[in-house]
Amino acid sequence: MTEFSTPAVVSPDPAANTTDLLVDRLAATPDSVLFSLPTADGGWSPVTTREFYDQVIALAKGLVAAGIQPGDKIGLMCKTRYEWTLIDFATWFAGAVLVPVYETSSPAQVRWNLSDSGAIAIIVETADHFARFDEVHPDLPGIRNTWQIDLGDLEKLAASGTEVPDDEIERRRNLAGGDDIATLIYTSGSTGKPKGCVLTHSNFVELSRNSAVALDEVVLDPNGASTLLFITLAHVFARFIAVLCVHAGVRVGHQPDTKQLLPSLGSFKPTFLLAVPRVFEKVYNVSEQKAEAGGKGKIFRSAADTAVAYSIALEQGKVPLGLKLKFKLFDALVFSKLRDAMGGNVKYAVSGSAPLGPRLGHFYHALGITILEGYGLTETTAPASVNLPSKSKIGTVGPALPGNGIRLAEDGEIQVTGVAVFKEYWKNAEATAEAFDGDWFKTGDIGSFDADGFLTITGRKKEIIVTAGGKNVAPAALEDPIRANPLVGQVVVVGDQKPFISALVTLDSEMLPVWLNNNGEDAGMTLEEASTNAAVLAEVQRAIDAANENVSRAESIRKFTILTSELTEESGHLTPKLSIKRNIILQDFAPLIESMYSGAPATEGHSIVS
Repeated sequence: MTEFSTPAVVSPDPAANTTDLLVDRLAATPDSVLFSLPTADGGWSPVTTREFYDQVIALAKGLVAAGIQPGDKIGLMCKTRYEWTLIDFATWFAGAVLVPVYETSSPAQVRWNLSDSGAIAIIVETADHFARFDEVHPDLPGIRNTWQIDLGDLEKLAASGTEVPDDEIERRRNLAGGDDIATLIYTSGSTGKPKGCVLTHSNFVELSRNSAVALDEVVLDPNGASTLLFITLAHVFARFIAVLCVHAGVRVGHQPDTKQLLPSLGSFKPTFLLAVPRVFEKVYNVSEQKAEAGGKGKIFRSAADTAVAYSIALEQGKVPLGLKLKFKLFDALVFSKLRDAMGGNVKYAVSGSAPLGPRLGHFYHALGITILEGYGLTETTAPASVNLPSKSKIGTVGPALPGNGIRLAEDGEIQVTGVAVFKEYWKNAEATAEAFDGDWFKTGDIGSFDADGFLTITGRKKEIIVTAGGKNVAPAALEDPIRANPLVGQVVVVGDQKPFISALVTLDSEMLPVWLNNNGEDAGMTLEEASTNAAVLAEVQRAIDAANENVSRAESIRKFTILTSELTEESGHLTPKLSIKRNIILQDFAPLIESMYSGAPATEGHSIVS
């Protein structure tokens, strides 16, 4: 087995728990701004460490006064906002355990998370969230308390706890040791019924303390590090970053509405971002299509090519004078506007959940934004590996974070050990035993190392397609580059035990009218009409041809189908982090997939409409 481990850079403290991170931050910088809250006029109102701590203690007292006992599970269904982290820390100070529920969850999913965890209370944000909970409330007799944020229930809770003494909160916050449960996060369920991942206090504490040192240039900016969170805090990726920011003293703002993201970036001016690759693809695609609409599409594409070449030259240590001058021109004409659109101060972006692709990595790098791709799962408290400002390679997910080890099994499966790895699956000893090889967690993902220990993800073990001819095909190698096309929403490669590889493709409903208008087509056509439009078919074919260039003929996509509707979380085909639920898609579209293999021989660009 190939193994690369990175020793911890902070001595472990088995007695520490997550509340210590806030207590230590309070001692270090009580008057620094830890959060910024959006104001009605589009500005931001500061919340200092001291103010946040006081609000945490007040809410913790309210939970105690409401009867919450140490170890009790509390569900939380709320979009990304300041109150999420406030509730998180208040729950820990009260000695309880938070169980996140995605704000997009169906009533059945709400029922499962709350019933399986044994939650005795739930905090929801809106009337809609309450309605979905209320639909299954009769099946949840253990739920004794329900609070709704938009009704002012957090303020009422805090007001109700004034008689709870400070020493009771101090007693409760010290009950948990490092090995005790800090939170119960349910997996997305992309391969079956969601499993509850038991993440411990040490997972958060040790990972935060080691990551702050490893990522010091990101989170310890001498001019004040700041980030605007917009991906869901119910997912471990944003949740860990939120805890890390409290530990490191990073100023945090929130904007859950991606349609308001650009104005918020402009006013908040973060120094680093946290996003999934689809966000970076969208920013690029929207910029390209806007340029196209203004008759400057050719200029933008030339600028992008120059940026990629410039970044590659920088990486190799020598930029030719001609390229340097050309880049300087485009920097003034194009790139400066893109930087300004993101607030003007972004130096780093942490990306996870799927590969970004080298081209976009180089494009943003040339803009002065280093995208630090990382890798992890719920079971690894988010990051097990990540590229570092001082140790980065575009196209990889970096080396193991300090305190963690990564190895590859004989079949290429990635296995992880160390401070990031979860304790167990909740009430599921069989699944826990199956997931481990000794102290090593078996991720189910396939990867490879370079000589320096930088990890590259090549696919998912259970998703490897074996064609009738015996060829092993990793879907991600084809799907990721196709998905980068502005027209494409999602792509699902199929062909297990079939004579050739095919693909299901959906169109991006936001980008479609822009693209159609820019290409002289009717911008008002529906998804169904667009799925048979010759220009659209040709563009999708171009995206597939480009992806096929990276693989052998036996691995290439020979047929594709453009669906007449999108794959969404609401349709049950995407997880909350927008990963495809491959098994469900294969099941739901089985007749359509079979039709691609019946009758006519494989032909390039053949399209079947669903």
